[in-house]
Amino acid sequence: FEDSAFYDKLERARRQTSGRMTLMTQVFEQAQDAITMAFLAVGLIAFNPWLILLLLITLLPAFLGEAHFNARSYSLMYSWTPERRELDYLRYIGASDDTAKEVKIFGLSDFLTGRYRDLAARYYLANRGLSVRRASWGSVFAIVGNLGYYGAYAFIILRTVSGQLSIGDMTFLAGSFGRLRSLLRDMLQRFTSVAESALYLRDLFDFLALQPQIRSQHNARPFPKPMQHGFVFENVGFKYPGSERWANRYLSFTLHAGEKLALVGENGAGKTTLAKLLARLYDPTEGRILLDGRDLREYDLEVLRHEIGVIFQDFVRYHMTASENLAIGRIEAREDMLRIARAATRSLANTVIEKLPGKYDQILGKRFEKGVELSGGEWQKIALGRAYMREAQLLILDEPTASLDARAEHEVFQRFAELTHGKTAVLISHRFSTVRMADRILVLHNGEMAELGTHEELLARNGRYAELFYLQAEGYQ
Repeated sequence: FEDSAFYDKLERARRQTSGRMTLMTQVFEQAQDAITMAFLAVGLIAFNPWLILLLLITLLPAFLGEAHFNARSYSLMYSWTPERRELDYLRYIGASDDTAKEVKIFGLSDFLTGRYRDLAARYYLANRGLSVRRASWGSVFAIVGNLGYYGAYAFIILRTVSGQLSIGDMTFLAGSFGRLRSLLRDMLQRFTSVAESALYLRDLFDFLALQPQIRSQHNARPFPKPMQHGFVFENVGFKYPGSERWANRYLSFTLHAGEKLALVGENGAGKTTLAKLLARLYDPTEGRILLDGRDLREYDLEVLRHEIGVIFQDFVRYHMTASENLAIGRIEAREDMLRIARAATRSLANTVIEKLPGKYDQILGKRFEKGVELSGGEWQKIALGRAYMREAQLLILDEPTASLDARAEHEVFQRFAELTHGKTAVLISHRFSTVRMADRILVLHNGEMAELGTHEELLARNGRYAELFYLQAEGYQ
């Protein structure tokens, strides 16, 4: 999902799922008409085989032309996939509650509509050029077909006038020729439609054939319950797909079972990437991560993620009920209201939910009728409740209190320390009042490990951690 080429494939596949449902019906109609045509063709061949040849000559150019322009249309749609995705994106940010505030405050309406209009106009011109050529050649082929069609009727009438055919023969041949022409034309049109659908369906099947890059090995190991030793990073390095920059490199440290480790560093230092590697959203580009002495890739992926609770700083605000928002952390337990209420109490989300008109059944967000919008801090308590709902062995919290006020932050971490006793946790935060509660602190700089130790040890070294700590402390003096 961080690769634009994947989104292009997804867009092409998404557009084909609804418009290609009649393909099998068309194939069966082809077989039915082919049988009827065979009987009609026998009568015409017995009279004059040249009529069959004339029929093919009049219809084949239109068929070939249509097939050509279907291929051109597919090529145009294929090449314009990124632009069509951009149009969808502009349509979304121009009319979304997520972006409405900035669109209004920054006066983006004219900019967004202008950009949409320019891109849509270029797409329209490209389509119009193809449509004009298609219509022009279609008119030419239609004229050729009609000339052949009426020429064949003239030929039959002349043979009748000259006495070579009876009125009955003429009626039979004219009717057979007209019916045969209609059937053949419909068959050729359906054939081009089937061929066009096959082109587009290839995009759908190519997408469905994609395999996840991160998956369980055959005979994968179960996750240890409980963890005995913890996680060991051995010279781990990682680059995002398509990037030449190392997000993490030369990482070698141990996250002991039951330990709380804080990750500290400037923006872009690789803290969130490290968390993604722990949750095995990615595999290391180099080095390896061990869990209780075994490579993390040896464990069953589904069970591994089942035992890890993660709340990222860009958590999703689901426009669902409050109980469903909490149950996201363990969706199979969404009917377990005792567990949901317990998770809400642990994260202090219960103080938010009790104020809502519908309590746990209240729709959150304004997208749907009777929905209630929450503040950033209130949403963060809901998201934190998902991590407690997980009841996992490893908790990863990425800036879990960034939107909370000082009092709420203090209360949250008081509970966090109590509720995660004996559990393994990774805490990412820029607030040193938060990271001090960790057993050890890992300082990252440019994706590499700069320092590792307790708060007191790192201050005594007077290194990067001490520099960042005193810089932040000066702001409170």
